[in-house]
Amino acid sequence: MGRRMAASLANWLSIARIALVLSLMLVRPLSTLFFVIYLISGLTDTLDGFVARKTNSESKLGEKLDSAADLVMVIVLLVIFLPSYRIEPRLIVWIAIICVIRLVSIALVRIKYRTFGMLHTYGNKITGFLLFAAPMFLKVLDINTMLKALCAVASIASIEELVIHVSSDEFVANRRSIINATCKRGGQV
Repeated sequence: MGRRMAASLANWLSIARIALVLSLMLVRPLSTLFFVIYLISGLTDTLDGFVARKTNSESKLGEKLDSAADLVMVIVLLVIFLPSYRIEPRLIVWIAIICVIRLVSIALVRIKYRTFGMLHTYGNKITGFLLFAAPMFLKVLDINTMLKALCAVASIASIEELVIHVSSDEFVANRRSIINATCKRGGQV
């Protein structure tokens, strides 16, 4: 498979994830169809980066599409689940603070580096995994307990990303952590 075709496949997987996640708003939450679509969207999230890395077709567009798909996923999950459950008010405030920190990071990236993107740090990866896993446990775990754990991890990851942006001279999407200066440049992860 040619590099260009592989990059196109990886990018189309990210675009498919965006469409799949948006379609979740049209089905009943936690239904069988919801989980089928949800799991396929998770598979495309894994495959886009895998295809890009294995075919050496990582690209700036792929980074941006992956970040956009991650952002759409978070927004859609918040829209679907926050109104559906009795969530402690302090957790709603905590989620709002995390969202503000994320928005400040996105704005800083736009202003400072003249691009769009979010970092693929370990903290963001762990947050993304926990967020992805959360709906699968909603029937067996108390949502407030689950959100406390998720918010704790998301807070650390969000603050870390903001500090990296404030202290860095260049945007490197695949920077792994604030203490790890070595990173792989370009491409989806």
